[in-house]
Amino acid sequence: MAFPYMEAVIGFMILMYFFESYLDWRQHAALKRPTLPKTLEGVISQEKFEKSRAYSLDKSRFHFIHEFVSILMDSAILSFGVLPWFWKRSGEFLVYIGVNAENEIVHTLAFLAGVMFWSQITDLPFSLYSTFVIEARHGFNKQTIWLFFRDMIKGILLSIVIGPPIVAAIIVIVQKGGPHLAIYLWGFMLVLSLVMMTLYPILIAPLFNKFTPLPEGELRLKIENLASSLKFPLKKLFVVDGSTRSSHSNAYMYGFFKNKRIVLYDTLIQQCKNEEEVVAVLAHELGHWKLNHTMYSFIAVQILTFLQFGGYTLVRNSKDLFQSFGFDTQPVLIGLIIFQHTVIPLQHLVNFGLNLVSRSFEFQADAFAKKLGYGLPLRAGLVKLQEENLSAMNTDPWYSTYHYSHPPLVERLAAIDELDKKQD
Repeated sequence: MAFPYMEAVIGFMILMYFFESYLDWRQHAALKRPTLPKTLEGVISQEKFEKSRAYSLDKSRFHFIHEFVSILMDSAILSFGVLPWFWKRSGEFLVYIGVNAENEIVHTLAFLAGVMFWSQITDLPFSLYSTFVIEARHGFNKQTIWLFFRDMIKGILLSIVIGPPIVAAIIVIVQKGGPHLAIYLWGFMLVLSLVMMTLYPILIAPLFNKFTPLPEGELRLKIENLASSLKFPLKKLFVVDGSTRSSHSNAYMYGFFKNKRIVLYDTLIQQCKNEEEVVAVLAHELGHWKLNHTMYSFIAVQILTFLQFGGYTLVRNSKDLFQSFGFDTQPVLIGLIIFQHTVIPLQHLVNFGLNLVSRSFEFQADAFAKKLGYGLPLRAGLVKLQEENLSAMNTDPWYSTYHYSHPPLVERLAAIDELDKKQD
């Protein structure tokens, strides 16, 4: 008797839904607490706390509904054989319009086009509500409905341009890969990720946002001096108009080898009280670079990707696996999708482990900025970002340990204080 792969996948999905819903319930209860954590008393204003609490509770209620609808839809799609049905219908559609459905690449692209259309339609109400009700209600949304749909259309067009060559390459590699298939797939994805990391900030990101050089002045001078002191090969320093879409703030860096760039959100510059706080936030980000966190994360992802492809090669010809999900043929991309479903338990464990590592990296980057002399402005900057982004002040420890890649503010401030005590 064949192993019931599909039933096992659905069972685990439902089990994880109940487990994560329990964690969500614990977090919701924490968000309802009417008082600030003791560490933040006198640091965060009561007005900001009340706004943060209202925003977090609104997002939490919306999350409960979204997750419930998602598990119903995902379970129904698998249980009622929607994927194999759609694969057959996409083939029939190609025959109807006079295209050769025997060509697996063409058939796969038709299937993916339908899946993309379906996912856009089903996700649209949630995206609209999140952006134009929740984010707008709490003063974050800055985009018009026209800008929202323009971004969505640009995203779809990019998928149409970029997606087909990638899908075609994967199918050809699997069909001709032979015994070294996992190595070829991993090599292709490695090259693709490097190309996308190079092209995204230069060609794709500017389609959605405007990047302008940071003007000459005190802030630019301080950032350049910091980068120079750390031997960070800063080539360009940009400000991005994040305020056209949201008042949330951020900063990031990108680039290879001796060609590094730093991007500041205009909202970050506006929200921080002075240049020193912005520089302190960047000192934290540069800490990730100096401590090789970015490289470690990249290597970890490459190892996991290789292991995933290795696992896929072991089951890609399993008729039982395909038949369990309702397929009487074994298309390449369908095999990858099914395999991804079957390794969901491992993915949850891996993601949890990566979150723990990421949290450790955040503490290390804070300590790095502190050693550079940015302890007080970093503390002030973290508090300001927490306030302005209305991030959750009260968090459940189980929920944050499982979900958060960044430690809660209370933990980060406590760690900075601990460093002060050790130095005294």
